[in-house]
Amino acid sequence: MTRDVLVCGAGIAGSTLAFWLARNGFRPTVVERAVGQRSSGNPVDVRGGAMEVADAMGVVPRLREVATHAQRLRLLNARGRSVTTVRMAASKEIEVPRADLADVLYEAARDDAEFLFGDTITALEQDEGGVDVAFEHAAPRRFDLVIGADGVHSAVRRLAFGAEREFVRHAGMYVGTVTLGEPSDYPRDIVMLNTPGRIVAVHPGRGNARVAFIFRAPNPGQGKEILSTAYRGLGWRVPELLARFEATDDVFFDAVAVVDPPRWSHGRVALVGDAASCVSLLGDGSSLAIVGAHTLATALADGTRTEAFAHYETTHRARVKPKQRGVRTAASMLVPRTKRGLAVRNLAARLLPG
Repeated sequence: MTRDVLVCGAGIAGSTLAFWLARNGFRPTVVERAVGQRSSGNPVDVRGGAMEVADAMGVVPRLREVATHAQRLRLLNARGRSVTTVRMAASKEIEVPRADLADVLYEAARDDAEFLFGDTITALEQDEGGVDVAFEHAAPRRFDLVIGADGVHSAVRRLAFGAEREFVRHAGMYVGTVTLGEPSDYPRDIVMLNTPGRIVAVHPGRGNARVAFIFRAPNPGQGKEILSTAYRGLGWRVPELLARFEATDDVFFDAVAVVDPPRWSHGRVALVGDAASCVSLLGDGSSLAIVGAHTLATALADGTRTEAFAHYETTHRARVKPKQRGVRTAASMLVPRTKRGLAVRNLAARLLPG
């Protein structure tokens, strides 16, 4: 069985994959474009099968340490007045900031894998015996396998499978996030102002609140300009929060996308996490990334490369497909297009326990 594996991307899928590859006798190298772990991104849930994987990795205590403090959802109208509050149900899932989840998984993997930060791949050339990889900074190297865990805009997918436009479908929405730099006025509530086609949410985090802008826009736009235009004229704290976003470099901004290539492997190259099957924002992407990475590593340990890639794709597609089919429904609940849709959603929320 092949042993030297290059994993591109040190995020949630990449670090999880590196951990399990090392546990199964492989020699993983992880290359990450960023110079260190990023601090941006929304809080995400670790739930279901991802909790089982996290428990097997021994990281659940660390996840509980970095978990957020949110207990309720507080909905506001356009004037900033409370419409209703909804208590978040107690469950076995853990909500953590996305960056903290990536950090915890990296900490678990770093002693058994080589990590190359501040670099990226620029070329792949595979043959029957392996894959020759060129890097932006490091010297060229040869690996038995290359796994793209490098997100929606995957370089591995582009180099080995084709142009991004062939596999990434814009979902008609955008998301931008930034840290507030101070505690929320509601330390236990996710505060969400919703108008037709737009959300501004303030999440309490663990003391340093995080702001998220989620809005509908049919066509790709230019970063901060399209966000600023979408929220112009809203009241409450929106001008202040927009100013924070516009003045800060450490922000996240991207289109909400569905990634759905017809296959997840090509020869000795495969995809995992958002690079293979993103349902960003609307479909438990982080939990699916953890489970998918574990499934791939286990399959590689149990069979030939061809068998492993086929088993991984068949098994994990069955988990992902229902989430991708539900994107439109999830979007309509999170960001209703119309005043009527917003009123119906808020009425349903009022009927839930406060």
